[in-house]
Amino acid sequence: MGRTLARAVAGLLVLFVGSLAFNAASGQSRWPGPLDFVRVHPWLVLLLLVPLSLTGLWQTPRRRRTQGPPEPKTYGMPPRNSDFTGRDATLREMRQRLTSANDVAMLVVHGMGGVGKTQLAVEYAYRYLAKYRFVAFVNAERPDLVAPQFVSLADELGLTGVNSDQAAPRVYGKLRDRRPWLIIFDNGEKPGTLTHALPSGDLASNGHVIVTTRVSGWSGSAGVIDLEVFARRESVELLVRRVPGMTAAVADRIAEQLGDLPLALEQAAGYMGYNHTAPEEYLTLLTSQLEDVIALGEPTDRPTVVASLWLSVRRLETEQPQAVRLLELCALLAPESIPLDLFTGSPDVLNVAAADPLAWDTTVGALAGLSLARRGTASLVVHRLVQAAVRAEMPDEVHTGTRVQLCRALLAAVPHDIHGDPDARPRWQQLLPHVLAVTKGDPPAECAAETAVLLRLASEFLLQLGDYSVALPLCERALAIDESLDGRDAEVGFDLITLAQIHRDLDAPETARRLTERALRLHESCLPADSPVIATDLATLARTLCLLGEHRAALPLAERALRIDEAAHGPDDPYVSFDLVALATIHFDLGDYATAVPLISRALRIREARYAPDHLYIGYALIFKARALHALNDPTAADLAQRGAQILHTRLGRTHPKTEDAFALVDRLR
Repeated sequence: MGRTLARAVAGLLVLFVGSLAFNAASGQSRWPGPLDFVRVHPWLVLLLLVPLSLTGLWQTPRRRRTQGPPEPKTYGMPPRNSDFTGRDATLREMRQRLTSANDVAMLVVHGMGGVGKTQLAVEYAYRYLAKYRFVAFVNAERPDLVAPQFVSLADELGLTGVNSDQAAPRVYGKLRDRRPWLIIFDNGEKPGTLTHALPSGDLASNGHVIVTTRVSGWSGSAGVIDLEVFARRESVELLVRRVPGMTAAVADRIAEQLGDLPLALEQAAGYMGYNHTAPEEYLTLLTSQLEDVIALGEPTDRPTVVASLWLSVRRLETEQPQAVRLLELCALLAPESIPLDLFTGSPDVLNVAAADPLAWDTTVGALAGLSLARRGTASLVVHRLVQAAVRAEMPDEVHTGTRVQLCRALLAAVPHDIHGDPDARPRWQQLLPHVLAVTKGDPPAECAAETAVLLRLASEFLLQLGDYSVALPLCERALAIDESLDGRDAEVGFDLITLAQIHRDLDAPETARRLTERALRLHESCLPADSPVIATDLATLARTLCLLGEHRAALPLAERALRIDEAAHGPDDPYVSFDLVALATIHFDLGDYATAVPLISRALRIREARYAPDHLYIGYALIFKARALHALNDPTAADLAQRGAQILHTRLGRTHPKTEDAFALVDRLR
């Protein structure tokens, strides 16, 4: 209507101006027909023509503006995910890199299965759809099926009679008339498998290519974006938005269990929505039955997490069977950094590690190359849901055999002399999560004894850190396992002593005394009288008796323990320092500070010579010596207490009870 009106107004204006020119040229005083009306009533005609002209002029550009460019054509595009969450910075980076004059126009999105590579590429296409004239989505998981898809693409572009060999170049030739264009190759393999389908020449002037892949090795062919799991805020945002009744706190814990993997989070939201499962109940299911829950999937045709993650594993079965075995071993460990020397140090666990360094390197590299693990300088990290997917597929006998092998490998790898070995702490910090993962639940009979030892050693390490709440149940499990086995009297005694030390530090000296006396009886019945093990029992019992006020009974026990350890280890051994502390404690409690100070000073010198400057044992010795010197009115006590309190602060944290007591002592001495 607006265009018609504009044309009518323009016609009238042309006729009017033309008639004026004609009459002016002919000198006529009277104008023919209706134009004479114009001559007689000029102002009325102008009042009518001006608004009509303005209306026409306004309508025509408006129609032009609303028409805009033609809608872009698409081929094979999946529907847009209306629940797409986050990734805004990554989408902006993709747009910048694809359109940058100084960058290539082919971009590879690389990451593990389930991290959201396809969803990201599809969201990019829809978000910037208006910037393209043609957008296509090609499933590249099977390279042999890419060419047939290009034949269909050619037909979509009006090219007929195109065979598979000609399809790709003909399509790209046709797309020169459809610039700018975008083609997404989803789930591509190695670069060589798509050479026949990728465009050649000046990509920046023709269009953009996005390849999603799990496989490494594309950096020489294109720009690469390594897509990681969601940031925790993105995970929480997705769950809170998708699931009614979801709180940020519960969403955070669910995201933790699912390792922030986008596909797993989508699946969780779908499961809760379909089954009307309360978020708290779903969290409980995840915690107790992770493999079963993620294997259920959601009631749609989208792949489940297990299926998505297992695709890469299937490839390894024929190409790198040793890599599958390595992945199975990693699946039973914690989702933390796994030191590779856990395997190279135990050749029986994975023979390839010792047999051939090159084969070992390619075995580890296969997991990293298919995005099943992140490889560090000397470590691997496997995502917790990759682990769960592998565990879900492991037959029971394989699961049991793997656990037995890992128990033995870990027992060989962890330091056993936690108190005497100065390097024990960093190694235990590295391996503790894996020890806890492998020893979780009832052990197979084949590795019950190894499991008990690992549990007790872990408990000893945690006791050293003052983490009694975790140390106690581990040691109780170790004791229960050892008591169920034959011929384990000495090991039962070790469990009892560790358990006694925990109860002593938890202010339960009566329980500690009963446990220690039982341990001493067991060890005296099966070990030589001068065994250092008996010295440990005696020193522990002496310290416990002090807490019960029985110092006179404790004194000969501590003196005997010191003689045994000095004879067995020498005068400067760390174990001697523990006996010295026990003996000094008795004299201190008896008020004999002058005798206590040289004993604790000697213990401190031994520890400073054997341990790192900020070791907890040095901190404890400094605090004890400060108390003894303060009792003797020695002004140097305050500096020792300050130094000891700082060590405890560094190692245990400011809120730990022992740290708080140490700083309270500093305040008193100042």
